[in-house]
Amino acid sequence: MKRDRGQLALGLILILAGAWFVAVNQVPGLQELAGQYMQWPLNIVVIGAALLVVGLLVGAPGMAVPAAIVSGIGGILYYQNTTGDWASWSYLWTLIPGFAGVGTVLYGLFSWNGKRAREGMNAIVFSAVMFLIFATLLGGLEIMGGTYGVAALLVVAGLWLVANGLFRQRGA
Repeated sequence: MKRDRGQLALGLILILAGAWFVAVNQVPGLQELAGQYMQWPLNIVVIGAALLVVGLLVGAPGMAVPAAIVSGIGGILYYQNTTGDWASWSYLWTLIPGFAGVGTVLYGLFSWNGKRAREGMNAIVFSAVMFLIFATLLGGLEIMGGTYGVAALLVVAGLWLVANGLFRQRGA
């Protein structure tokens, strides 16, 4: 049943994308309008949002995960395209698990599944820690004080993981 919903969502996305391309090529006014608002890489963010909307319309809240990943990567590309900071990819890739975490949180909220939402929060925290570590080590951030900041962040992340594991065991 869930597979059918996902297939239905993908089919609708393909039909809408095809109809959009035909409309943009046939209607000059629509092409001008699309050109103003659908410039690279914002179109990637819009595609992610469309994935989320279609997923919700067909009752497949799991589509929130790929939607968040696509939109997040579009946001990274927008930042890099706007600033010209293409070297930032060396640490910005660490945000992708966080995007998946955002999608998992949304999936948990839309499907009333608290466990999924907690799993998503764990992915977001992991991604944030990895981003801070890599961005500090590779020169993207100066707020952590270089090597000592990374060491402190690693200790804090380790404490969080230990505490999380201990509380999970007590609750089980």
